[in-house]
Amino acid sequence: MLPTVAIVGRPNVGKSTLFNRLVGKKLALVDDQPGVTRDRREGEAHLLGLDFTIIDTAGYEDEDPQTLPGRMRMQTQAAVANCDVALFLIDARAGITPLDEEIARWLRESPAPVVLVANKAEGKAADPGVMESFSLGLGEPIPFSAEHGQGMADLFQALLPHLEREDGDEHEREFYEDDESAPLKLAIVGRPNAGKSTLINRLLGENRLLTGPEAGITRDSIAVDWMWTDPDGLDRPVRLIDTAGMRKRAKVQDKLEKLAVSDGLNAVNFAEVVVLLLDATRGLEAQDLRIADKVLEEGRALVIALNKWDTVENGSALYQGIKQALSDGLAQVRGVPIMTVSAATGKGLDDLIRVAFETRTSWSQRVSTGILNRWFERALEANPPPAPGGKRIKLRYITQNKTRPPTFVLFGTRLDELPESYRRYLVNGIRKELGFGAVPVRLTLRSAKNPYANR
Repeated sequence: MLPTVAIVGRPNVGKSTLFNRLVGKKLALVDDQPGVTRDRREGEAHLLGLDFTIIDTAGYEDEDPQTLPGRMRMQTQAAVANCDVALFLIDARAGITPLDEEIARWLRESPAPVVLVANKAEGKAADPGVMESFSLGLGEPIPFSAEHGQGMADLFQALLPHLEREDGDEHEREFYEDDESAPLKLAIVGRPNAGKSTLINRLLGENRLLTGPEAGITRDSIAVDWMWTDPDGLDRPVRLIDTAGMRKRAKVQDKLEKLAVSDGLNAVNFAEVVVLLLDATRGLEAQDLRIADKVLEEGRALVIALNKWDTVENGSALYQGIKQALSDGLAQVRGVPIMTVSAATGKGLDDLIRVAFETRTSWSQRVSTGILNRWFERALEANPPPAPGGKRIKLRYITQNKTRPPTFVLFGTRLDELPESYRRYLVNGIRKELGFGAVPVRLTLRSAKNPYANR
């Protein structure tokens, strides 16, 4: 395991900007408005050859533990309790505030070593703030600019004594994308308040993600590594990705909510399997179908989970109604797995993860050309392609050129006249008879070149 570093500070001092700088990507949402980050976000940081896990935390605020800012503070405290070193960020241009002093008192009592970083220190306007930060009693501050990358060498020197490991300690197992032992990249998506963060917390067995009655708490897409024990007793790695609730586009006016939804859609692109979590007490809405369609359009494998099933009355009728509505609304992928779960009690979650692994296997499989073409011959014999205008459409052979999602190329002549209904017939046959189930299957048509066309 890599050593861990937690970034701590009051709102809007540049914690997420520093996080993005150290991971080398814009993973965390950044905005001038304070309080953008709410959950702990983890990433793999690289600093001049020093590798560690960096944790971005919510802005530390002095509020009642039952309020949203209070619950955010508890998440920050949990991150510091489990880290190897804490980076305490202050805004050098703003100087030391009473909240900075309170955070410093708390950090002095924590077991983790603390490195004081005076951010936004570019230019002489920050010099007074840098000098003032000595009063916090946390040693010499590092003048730094997360925005411009200034002070990286000094930060490296400050972290090195706390993060150095003996030879061999840092070696971790490498996973390969096509390896069944690779972590399952599982994104949880859905409308606000469907229970996405609660579900992940239940799987992890801890309050890792911020939850509450307020809709739209989650903003960043948060990835958490976890180990699931399958029915055979084998540990299977999973990367769980929590996303912001996705409302109908017309209702999304707030700039931060737009950023959060965009971040969630990006998370879908990085996932292998996507669980669309529905609030069973609210049934199926048009927005759920739009989200599902977006997942399938991106070629991700889809699983539907009906949450809060423990509170539902007349479940059998509701299940059949939702199943029929999904079948009508997602005609391109009939038979998508529909699971009933309760994030609050944990019921059905093991089955959900098992089905997610099975779905990834279908999504990743490759069929040999021999098996594929024997199926193809049977399909053509059972239902020959039409002959528009009395001229036959010739389908010569088919091959699979990609997995994840499974993609096939069909060769023949006059394919521009092949009806969409016949194309669907072939895709449905591939799913049903070649073991691809309900994963998205792509079929592209390629006409053979006519050697006499230009003569």
